[in-house]
Amino acid sequence: MSHKRQAFSFTPEQGVPPGVAPFSHAMRWGDLLFVTGQMPTDPKTGMLVAGDVVAQAEQVRRNLEAVLAQCGAILDDALMVRVYLADFADYEAFNTAYRNWFHGALPARTCVGVTGLALGARVEIDLIVGLKGDDEPK
Repeated sequence: MSHKRQAFSFTPEQGVPPGVAPFSHAMRWGDLLFVTGQMPTDPKTGMLVAGDVVAQAEQVRRNLEAVLAQCGAILDDALMVRVYLADFADYEAFNTAYRNWFHGALPARTCVGVTGLALGARVEIDLIVGLKGDDEPK
């Protein structure tokens, strides 16, 4: 079966922060959507939001939801979540917030501690999402 790759980039007017590097916000291949790691940046200003890992994770969640909404998906469609924490001591605090992000079964997940993230962020998250049928991103 042949699949055509389709790249998507969005704007702050669509609720998605501007990119800080050369990439697409999402890439579709068949019924899979690969969402670029989202940072805890405000879509209106492009600036990192203040606060602890939970405050930053909630902004990342909103940014992921904005990308997914443009593609006709929601967080519950996530198959795989990759979380990058600048300080692994934040692991339990992050998990407390993360547990509330999903209504059904939790997706597969990897969580790693890293030595640094762009913009000095405390958390970054990327996704692999299963799209339903032939829905085309907007």
